Amino acid sequence: MTNLTDELFRNRREIMIKHQICARDVSSDIVLDAMNKIERHLFVLPKDKGSAYDDRPLGIGDGQTISQPYIVALMTELLELTGSEKILEIGTGSGYQTAILAELGSEVWTIERYESLSIVAEECLDRLGYNNIHFKVGDGTVGWTHKSPFDRIIVTAAAPKIPEILFQQLVTGGKMVVPVGERHLQDLKVISKTKAGQMESVDNCRCIFVPLIGEDGW
Repeated sequence: MTNLTDELFRNRREIMIKHQICARDVSSDIVLDAMNKIERHLFVLPKDKGSAYDDRPLGIGDGQTISQPYIVALMTELLELTGSEKILEIGTGSGYQTAILAELGSEVWTIERYESLSIVAEECLDRLGYNNIHFKVGDGTVGWTHKSPFDRIIVTAAAPKIPEILFQQLVTGGKMVVPVGERHLQDLKVISKTKAGQMESVDNCRCIFVPLIGEDGW
């Protein structure tokens, strides 16, 4: 399955967008365009290239996963990006979500706790020509203090509670999308920072992510 032609991969992306993403009411044109352009099969293990556009997460090593395409599209849409935002991503993983964010023109600061994953992701994204991504290996739960504040924060692992340290690194009016709950089932939350600096939280859907490990995580 690793010798599929580019045309077949394009067809699979089109099917993915129509049946997995649009069918579940993700409608942002810029998000859909980015999902159509970014080749997800470049971000999975060689043995999984034939499954790259399936409606499910896939293992990428070190016990981590690349999220299912729908969740990537949904979380990106919930950020309400215009292309001018400074974004903090917690959990670089394979770099697929990072590529989607960078494709939308935003400046992305991404943290991964596993150095092996960060290295592979950075090499892949460098090959694709992105120059608006900054990488760090470390504890994502404490954020990137000296580069804050951020307009948007996206957390791609499940937190046991809303990460207060990350919330403090949001600008006034900023948003954070984060799965919060138990290890095996979470609520995908959209957190906003009001003009008064208060936290507003809205639940979007139930979801399942790998645990967010660190000082302010599990």
